[in-house]
Amino acid sequence: MNRSGRPRKEESNSDSRSEIINAAARLISRKGTNSLTVRAVCEEAQLSIGTFYYFFKDKNDLMMSFITDLSFEGAELSCPLSDISGRIAELYMLLIQRYMNFGREFVRSFYNPCNIVLSAYMGERDGMFPKGTVMARSEKELDDALAQGVIALPDDITVHEIASDICTVVKGCVFEWCLSDNAVDLNALTERIIRSYMHRLQAFKGTKS
Repeated sequence: MNRSGRPRKEESNSDSRSEIINAAARLISRKGTNSLTVRAVCEEAQLSIGTFYYFFKDKNDLMMSFITDLSFEGAELSCPLSDISGRIAELYMLLIQRYMNFGREFVRSFYNPCNIVLSAYMGERDGMFPKGTVMARSEKELDDALAQGVIALPDDITVHEIASDICTVVKGCVFEWCLSDNAVDLNALTERIIRSYMHRLQAFKGTKS
């Protein structure tokens, strides 16, 4: 039953927070992001509104958790910097795998142009990616690869623009997966497209050697 006020002691734990997130994911899968409300999430989770506000400021804060609960700034990657294409693909798959764990219907509903939370996360602020985002980490990895001579850049493109392009490429891969009926291997598609895009930089490095 949905109860208002402060959460009971047994509700003020990480399990309750996870259930709120999972309940929101189920609702998004069934009805889309636009129909999500705090009351509906609490009814789905069978937790009080007080419990919701114990963990989240509002609905948008809850929706941001689908992305920000995963730390990219300190994420450990197994692919070496010398294989920068594979390393960037591995980085993005951390985010994509989190989406996939909630199911295809969730991703279809969450990954849409009307989701202002996702748009804010995937956007820029004053020409920079928000700290801690997958795009910011991607840009850092590319900067490191450039500094160590793994890649070289033509004069008409910057590392920031490359990181932005890769984000756009990955979004296209996710949309393709959403449209398919289990016919697309999202892991393989993402890595293949990123490697194809990065080939230009590796080929350009060869011309400068």
